[in-house]
Amino acid sequence: MKFKPVCLLLVLLILSSCKSSNKKLVPVIGFLDYVQDETLEQAKKGFFVALKDSGFDPMMKTLEVVYRNAQSDQPTLLQACDYLISQKVDLIATNPTLSTITAIQKTQKIPVFMMVSPRPDIAGLVDRDGHAPMNLFGVYETLDYIDTAVMLVKSILPQIKRMGTIFNQAEPQSVDALNRIEKICTELGIELIKQPVNNSNETQLVVAALLTKNIEAFFALPDNTVFSSMEIIVKSCDDAHVPVFTSEEGLVKRGAVAAFGADMYQWGYQSGQQAATALKKRSYLGLQPELVKVRRRVFNASKAKSFTLTFDSTFTAVK
Repeated sequence: MKFKPVCLLLVLLILSSCKSSNKKLVPVIGFLDYVQDETLEQAKKGFFVALKDSGFDPMMKTLEVVYRNAQSDQPTLLQACDYLISQKVDLIATNPTLSTITAIQKTQKIPVFMMVSPRPDIAGLVDRDGHAPMNLFGVYETLDYIDTAVMLVKSILPQIKRMGTIFNQAEPQSVDALNRIEKICTELGIELIKQPVNNSNETQLVVAALLTKNIEAFFALPDNTVFSSMEIIVKSCDDAHVPVFTSEEGLVKRGAVAAFGADMYQWGYQSGQQAATALKKRSYLGLQPELVKVRRRVFNASKAKSFTLTFDSTFTAVK
């Protein structure tokens, strides 16, 4: 049996339409990671669990995911973002700050759902009137928690006079956090000894130099270089018997003594819930960037024991 040209064309159009309709039934999201890191991985995990809990699961063919990780390389990050945009994804999830900034700079049309990122104005993502981009959603953190994190150090080590830290001056969130830490340290009578670091390859030497300056504690601030070299920092500080404190809960699991900060898994989960709402409604009306909801005081029990430090019931032990 032969199809007439007109009939054949009609069949092709119907098949094409069905294919297009089926594709629309399954949303496609892009996930833009800047660095492979155990701490940031918790946020990514939370994001996808939230989507799964709402019925969007790649294993069940109810979601397609295009994943890219820049492996700490900014040119690669730009290329990865361009690729996600070229795939015409329905939304882009970004983790952490540099991924968020890159995505917003690259597209004004595709919705961006951030996590492990600061408030839009802190990240330099607002216009002259203070308005965030129309396509920016997800969950942010302010710098207020850093004050509490530094005061935590003072409460645990009331006699502390000198604290050290490292920071990557190329990362806006790192510089902002450093400025905040310096301010609160001054108010608390703590001298902050800081050293710049350009990448994780320099971390060991920079921390070693810092430890010669008689610091009594090390503060691991929110910095991608710190995240990617936390084990090196902890080992160096442990060898010098200098406790590591931080504002990031995930870093306590990796060897810091204690922290006050956001639960990384819950941060990603909260962003994933918002993304799921948008995918279900197929609309972004009513959504806007929101403050992270879950912050906790946590401590590493084994590290606390090794430094003979005690924590009261307001702290939760993490494994």
